[in-house]
Amino acid sequence: MKTSSVSSYFLPIILAFSALIVVSSCGGPEDKGKTEQGAEDEYYEFQGLSLKDYGVPGMIMLPDETANIGASTKPEVVHNDGDFIWDIFVGPNFEMHIEDYGDYTDLVEYKKKELKEQEVFDINYLVNEKDLIVYESNLIVRGSKQASPTVGVKHKSYHVYAQKIINGITYELRSRDEGYERMIIDLMAKSIRSFKAIE
Repeated sequence: MKTSSVSSYFLPIILAFSALIVVSSCGGPEDKGKTEQGAEDEYYEFQGLSLKDYGVPGMIMLPDETANIGASTKPEVVHNDGDFIWDIFVGPNFEMHIEDYGDYTDLVEYKKKELKEQEVFDINYLVNEKDLIVYESNLIVRGSKQASPTVGVKHKSYHVYAQKIINGITYELRSRDEGYERMIIDLMAKSIRSFKAIE
């Protein structure tokens, strides 16, 4: 009789605890919020920049002052009215070039062909996607044994090149011609991935 009353006392507690475990292990509405928050967290050292005032109906995420690249708090956009070129500067160490290419959709393939045909640099792809490439460029050193010692010095740089389609217009997005160090290029590639249309 005493055992039965103890069982009846603990049974509701055990059932409530089991239900709590089942509910917490299943995905609820709060999981969707966590996923969205996770996407926001991915860009926590970035700030959004609308290019609408400059003639591009798009938004891009750019490194902010916490990204440790010497970035200023406010990105600078250089663009001449009626022109199809935009240069975005975020401090002295981040320059991204954007250009309107109309309805061309094979910019990345053309760039890869161009890189393959040149004979000055050895190209190593770090990211090789349909619309985005990140590559390492190494100067090919040629010369005789009597050449200056500086001939053998490695000349390595990193570059990003991409295309994004916004409202039917293809935009080229790339790093400056001389490239950057790997950390800057990785941040720039992340910025490019964020580029999307806005109303």
